[in-house]
Amino acid sequence: MKTTIFTLIIFTFTCFLSHSQFDNEEFRKQRERMLNLQIKARGIKDESVINSMRKVPRHLFVPRNRISEAYDDGPIPIGYGQTISQPYIVAYMTEVINPTKCKKVLEIGTGSGYHAAVIAQIVDSVYTVEIITELYKEAKDRLEKLGYKNIKIKNADGYYGWKEHAPYDAIVVTAAAEFVPPPLIEQLKEGGKMIIPVGSPFFTQTLVLIEKKDGKIYSKNLIPVRFVPFVRGK
Repeated sequence: MKTTIFTLIIFTFTCFLSHSQFDNEEFRKQRERMLNLQIKARGIKDESVINSMRKVPRHLFVPRNRISEAYDDGPIPIGYGQTISQPYIVAYMTEVINPTKCKKVLEIGTGSGYHAAVIAQIVDSVYTVEIITELYKEAKDRLEKLGYKNIKIKNADGYYGWKEHAPYDAIVVTAAAEFVPPPLIEQLKEGGKMIIPVGSPFFTQTLVLIEKKDGKIYSKNLIPVRFVPFVRGK
């Protein structure tokens, strides 16, 4: 019995290490290259965002057969018609919401959990919602194994946000909606910011910044983007 248990422990540990692919010097060099060529060169200046993306091992958030592409300049499919966003877009959206240590952030569209991990390195807490059950389970397991204590994840329709923990200092939506969901506006704190791609699925959309000031809602078009469609519940 002792031998069997010991063997099982070694096997489980080995599988976990194999899955993680480690965070070795080569991956760190790739991250630094990504930061220099894709992030800083395109105007991202917030040091907290840059340092967070330096720390988060992006290669642990992509499918194993796409690890060699983890730090490339583009989105990567993660299954179920979803993607992990281009590194620059992750940095840009994070910088726009002006993340600081005391803030509470809602993310709609967890995906692999990468963007939530980047934000969580900076802010107090992240609440993230994923409608696709398989991705929710994978992201939850991944984030727990990587030790992210300040991320809470929920399997639900992101259209309705996460009312129990509202209001939020910032909301990040990582899927293209044809209009801004009213429940998300309601859950945004006074003085808060929301970043969301708005437009028709499968076409170029516009990244829109929503701000709530003095009880009024202001919007500003930022840059053209291409996101997967906002998935709704049945």
